[in-house]
Amino acid sequence: MKISILLPLKENFSPSYAGAVSLFINDTLNSSKFRQNITVFGHTKYKKKFNKKYFNIDIKRNFFSSQNKEYVKKFIEIEKKNNSQIIELHNRPVYLKYLINELNKKDYILYFHNDPLTMSGSKSIKERSFLLDNCYRIIFNSNWSKKRFLKKMKSDAINSEKLIVINQSASKNKINFKNKKKLITFVGKLNRSKGYDLFGNAVIKILKKYKDWFAYVLGDEPRDKLIFKHSRLKNFGFKEHNEVIKIYKKTSIAVVCSRWEEPFGRTSLEASANGCAVIISDRGGLPETITNGRILKNLTINEIYKNIEDLIKNPSIRKKYQKLSYKNFYLSHEYVSNQIDKVRNSLSKISKPFLLNSQSNLRILHITNFNERHNGRLFFNTGRRLNNGFIRLGHSVLEFSDRDIVSRGKSLKDFYGSDTLNDKLIKTCYHFKPDLIVLGHADMISKDILYNLKKDYSNLKIAQWFLDPLNKKGPDFQKNKKRILDKSDVIDSNFLTTAPDALNFLSKKKINYFIPNPSDQSMETLNNFKKDCSNDVFFALSHGVHRGQLKRRSFDDREKFIKSLIKKCENVRFDIFGMDNIQPIWADQYFKNIANSKMGLNLSRGTPIKYYSSDRITQIIGNGLVTLIDEGTCYGDFFDDTEMVFYKSIVDLSEKIERISEDEKLRKAIGQKGKAKYMKYFNSTLVADFIIKKTYEINGSKKYLWDKS
Repeated sequence: MKISILLPLKENFSPSYAGAVSLFINDTLNSSKFRQNITVFGHTKYKKKFNKKYFNIDIKRNFFSSQNKEYVKKFIEIEKKNNSQIIELHNRPVYLKYLINELNKKDYILYFHNDPLTMSGSKSIKERSFLLDNCYRIIFNSNWSKKRFLKKMKSDAINSEKLIVINQSASKNKINFKNKKKLITFVGKLNRSKGYDLFGNAVIKILKKYKDWFAYVLGDEPRDKLIFKHSRLKNFGFKEHNEVIKIYKKTSIAVVCSRWEEPFGRTSLEASANGCAVIISDRGGLPETITNGRILKNLTINEIYKNIEDLIKNPSIRKKYQKLSYKNFYLSHEYVSNQIDKVRNSLSKISKPFLLNSQSNLRILHITNFNERHNGRLFFNTGRRLNNGFIRLGHSVLEFSDRDIVSRGKSLKDFYGSDTLNDKLIKTCYHFKPDLIVLGHADMISKDILYNLKKDYSNLKIAQWFLDPLNKKGPDFQKNKKRILDKSDVIDSNFLTTAPDALNFLSKKKINYFIPNPSDQSMETLNNFKKDCSNDVFFALSHGVHRGQLKRRSFDDREKFIKSLIKKCENVRFDIFGMDNIQPIWADQYFKNIANSKMGLNLSRGTPIKYYSSDRITQIIGNGLVTLIDEGTCYGDFFDDTEMVFYKSIVDLSEKIERISEDEKLRKAIGQKGKAKYMKYFNSTLVADFIIKKTYEINGSKKYLWDKS
C-alpha cells in the first residue's frame, strides 16, 4: 500500500529550519511500520532534508495563478503516476477540493495542526461538512482543535467516528537529573503572540534577584523587535531541533506563555519529555501537553514571575515536577506513530481485496440486462446508474448483458441460449479476473456456475441487487421471491429496494440490505422547479414493453386508482400513458413529457410496503418534479413533507394535488428541496459505495441516510 504525504507549500522538511508539522511527520514516519511505503511531498529551498523519502515539488512562479494551486496541480500530475492509495494532507484543508476533482478515488486523511476556524477551507460550516464527507479520517492534535472544528455543526458531525484526536509526539531521552542546571528556558518565536514580552520582563526581574540562575532563549522573530538584555540571559536565535533537545536536558524550568490559542504546543511537550518543570498558559490545547506542571490562569508578567520564583525557592517542588513530568510522559514517537498506523491499517485491511489485480481499483463484472436489443429505449436503467457509481469510485467495470447474450446465442443446438451464456461468462472471468461480480436480476446465470467461479477465484465476492416488488399482495410475488432466494447460499450480499425487515421469507443471515433506487447526476438533469410547466401530474405505465402496445387480458389495479383520481381532480391536467389505449412512451419521449410536468405520481402495484418503490421515483424527484407517494411506503423515514408529498387516501391525494397545482411557489419549493436531498443522499455513487462496503464487510466511515442496520 502506497501512502503519499502532502505538506503545506513552503513547509521546510529539513532540520535546517523545521516547523512543528515537519517535525511531527519526520518523527512519526521513522517509527511507522508503513515507512517503506510512504513518500513525503513538499516544496522547500533548503537542500538538507530529513530523509530520502522526500520528493521536492518544483514549481515556477506564475503571475496568473496562485502558488498553492500550481503546487497542488504539480502534485496531482505526479500522483497520477505514483498511484498511491492514501493521501495524507497536513494543515491545508483548502487543497482537498482540488485533489478530489482529479483524484477522487483516493482515500484522504486530513491532519489539523492549527485552529480549523482560522484556516482557508475549513472556516465555514459548509467547508467543514465538505471535509467530513470526503475524508476517511480527520485527525486533530488536541481535543481543543476538534471542538473548534465542530463549532455550530450538527450532531451527526459531533458523533462522527471520522474525527480522531492524536496528539503530537516527542522523544523521551535518558535524563540524569543531577545534570539539571539553574536554567530557565523559552523556546519559540520571539513575538507577543508567544508571550515573549511577558517572559522577557518576568525573567529579567528573576535574574536580578537570583544571581545564580540563568535564562536561555531559542527562537527568532525580527518583526516584533522584542529585545531583553542581561548578562545571564542568552539569546541563541534559531537552533536545529537536536540542539533544542540538548538544552532542554539541562533546563530546570521551561516557560511556554502563549497569548494565542495554541492548538497543542510541541515546545511544552518536549520540555516535559526531557524532565523540565513546565509553566504554561491556559490557552488552546496547551493544558493537554503536560501531566504535571503549572498552568497560568492569569497571563501576566507578575504571574509568570511568581510561578518561576516559587519553583526556585522550593527546589523540592521543582524536582517533583521534573521527575513526574518525565515519568508520566507517554506521547513518544513510537506511541503516536502506532496510533496513526492504526488508522492507516484500517484502510489497508479495506484495500486488500481491491489490490488483487490492481494497485488502486476493484475489477467489477456487472451482470444485468442492459437492454442492448431495445435500441436505446431503456438507456436510463438502474444497471447503468450503478455502473456510473462504481466508475466514479475509481473502479474498473465490465458490462455483461446476460439477456442480450442469450438472445444472440439461441440456436437449434442451444435452444434457450443458456450454454452460450454460461460459456461466455466463464471465458470473460478468465480474461477479466473480477474481484467482484454484481448481479442485477441475472436469473439466467446458473447458481452452479457461480459456485464454480468462487472455487476458481478464491477472493471473488458476489453481490446481488433486486428492484421488483416483494409484496405478498402484489404482482409476481412467488416468482420474485424465488428469484431472490435462488442464489442466497452463493452470494455474499443481497440488496433490495424493499426493507428487509418487512420480508419474513429472507434468511436471518446478515446479508440482506435495503438500497434506494439510485439517482444519477448524468441522467437526472432536469430542474422542473425552475420553470413553468403546462401539465400538472405525470404518470406512465409500462404495458407493452416488448411489443409497444398494451397487453391483452391484463389488469393493473393502478388503472382503477388513476381513473378515480382524474374524476376527483376536475381542474387538474393529467399526462397519462400506458392505459386506456394510450400507448406507453420510452426514452427521449418519456423525458420530454416529464420535462413538461409539475408533479409525478409514484404509484406502485399492490399494497404499499416499507421502502419499496420502482425506479420511477428517481425519474420524478431527480428531475425536480413534486413527488406524490403513498405514506405506507414509509419514505417519511427519509423525507419530510417539504421534500415529498405523502398521501393517506385518494381523497387526501386529490386535495393535495389541487392545492399544489394552484400554488406555484409551493410546487417549486417542494420540487427543489426534494431533488436536492435525493441527489445528495440517494445518488448512484453512494449506493455503489454501500454495495461494496457491505459486500466486503467493511465498517466504512460513510453514513448512509437509508441504512438502518
